[in-house]
Amino acid sequence: MEPKFWRERWARNQIGFHLPGVNPYLQRHWPGLALADGAKVLVPLCGKSLDLMWLASHGYHVMGVELSERAVGAFFGEQGLTPQVSQRGAFKVYHAGLIEVWCGDVFALDAGAVADCSALYDRAALIALPPLMRAQYAEHLNTLLAPGCKGLLITLDYDQALKAGPPFAVTDAEARLLLGPHWALEILEEQDILGESRKFVQDGVTRLEERVYRLAKA
Repeated sequence: MEPKFWRERWARNQIGFHLPGVNPYLQRHWPGLALADGAKVLVPLCGKSLDLMWLASHGYHVMGVELSERAVGAFFGEQGLTPQVSQRGAFKVYHAGLIEVWCGDVFALDAGAVADCSALYDRAALIALPPLMRAQYAEHLNTLLAPGCKGLLITLDYDQALKAGPPFAVTDAEARLLLGPHWALEILEEQDILGESRKFVQDGVTRLEERVYRLAKA
């Protein structure tokens, strides 16, 4: 998807992908990663997710990356935070407390920007991208993040022929093809959430599986 697509989605408030609460998978499985106190977490395509606040409330430093400046402004405004704003290369960086959000294209990140990130949380990035961009994104992560990085990845899996993305379907086989050469992947949880997804049912989707992976970079 081109940057214009996501900016227009936010401008029109077409943000059905935004969760109104903290992701329950994050709450259940993040502690099991056993990260060091104060570890820094990279959260690509973070939107205005409340997951950023949850991570910060548990003492983690958070580095969100978000293309839409509208989404970034909404996050800090809705959380009652007044960020300091600076320019870092192609990114406008908003910083308040333990949270910084880099406003710009995730593909413009370089290794130096994330050198101190030892954790990754991807709830909405991989599934937001069509196949070619998914492969580019996975390779970008493989290049950016250092060995020893740990994280969680959440995917959706359904018959892509029945509904166009985003969010896109990512099979277990594809997740392992994209990340397996550089990461150990362990499925922590799988759920069929079709009953919670009216739009998917209306479009004729008959299976909608969410998977949660624990990641560890080799």
